[in-house]
Amino acid sequence: MERESPAEEALVLLRSRLCNPNFIFSALSDFPDSNYSKLKFIVSSSVTEGCNNSVLLLGPRGCGKIAVLELVVDSLLKDYPDMISVIKLNGLLHSEDNCAIKEISRQLCLEHQLLFSKMASFDDNSQFMISMLRECGLAHKTIIFVLEEFDLFAQGKQRLLYSLLDAMQSVTSQAVVVGVSCRLDADQLLEKRVRSRFSHRKLLFLPPSKEDLQRLLEHILLLPTDSSLPPDYVSEFNAKLLDILAKDRFKQIIDVLSNSDSTFNHLLRFLFSAVCFVDLRTGFLSLENFKAALATIQRAPKLDYLKDCSVLELYILVCMKRLEVKEQESYNFNSVMKEYKSIKDSFPTSDYHSRTVCLRAFEHLLERELISFMDSRGNNQSIEFRPVRLLISSQELYQGLKAYRSCPVILQKLIEREG
Repeated sequence: MERESPAEEALVLLRSRLCNPNFIFSALSDFPDSNYSKLKFIVSSSVTEGCNNSVLLLGPRGCGKIAVLELVVDSLLKDYPDMISVIKLNGLLHSEDNCAIKEISRQLCLEHQLLFSKMASFDDNSQFMISMLRECGLAHKTIIFVLEEFDLFAQGKQRLLYSLLDAMQSVTSQAVVVGVSCRLDADQLLEKRVRSRFSHRKLLFLPPSKEDLQRLLEHILLLPTDSSLPPDYVSEFNAKLLDILAKDRFKQIIDVLSNSDSTFNHLLRFLFSAVCFVDLRTGFLSLENFKAALATIQRAPKLDYLKDCSVLELYILVCMKRLEVKEQESYNFNSVMKEYKSIKDSFPTSDYHSRTVCLRAFEHLLERELISFMDSRGNNQSIEFRPVRLLISSQELYQGLKAYRSCPVILQKLIEREG
């Protein structure tokens, strides 16, 4: 079998890294003030000191809450293999109290090789959970309850959270509840009786700083010197990469990327795309690869829709944008037609169509969802009189007009003037 070229082997290594959350977040786990270190201290203290704890991991989706939690759990399972049991619930699946307590019982039975009864009631399963917490506490075994989408468990009567946190008040129990939520006010959703039993520890996951970002990029993209890759290739690859990372143009690309979405997931998708653009003949990352990846990541479907619009539909969109600039809070098809006529009177062109043709183009824009009605009221009202709004930004409209090959010059001038 033919051996892979160094370039192919390097790309396989980089892709495997980008798909491995444990490798990615291990770069940020060595610092004492990192969320990894704080969470590991909280959970490990429960294991070693036999106490109960509860903590919330809060932050936007894609910022690494679950990845850091799994990194902590994996590390503790290696350090204390026979002293930890992990129970995982998700609010999207188990927000109903009876379903959640049944799932806890099922996982506890599976973990300890016991027979699970599907017919058990909520009270039976609650008693079983309390008994298991007591038995595990006496055996110096900690149960970690991971509640993803924690805010969904805080809806309704919160019987599960109360039963779980109340059972942890016993001196014989030994457990940790880790709630994960994208809602920063998740703890405020708790009832008073539940909140009084919660320890109010919160870890906030923020977008990476510039220093963390630089460290992360080097950690992911630099090739290891002790691998099977040729040393000369590794040395040249790393030197070129560090040169790219130091360039102002690359920093501008990262700034543009972060301005739209600063989460780890977005960054990893961008890097994966850049790696996929590498030319196998050279085998090195280039600035053009990152530019192409940014263009792919920032692709706007609405710009594709604009390419298929007729010139008349572009006129209607520009008219609506002009009405918004004039701070006209509510407008309909009739208002748009008045604006269209004013453009025609000010700039005589051949691009003027009848009201019927304009109405058909207006309906086509509604179907493409480039515009929409302000509300669902007035369904029985004629389309011409229903208030509408624009669903495309000024920047997107400007870019779409520039990319449109047969776009009238007057439209570009109008949108530039309004911008």
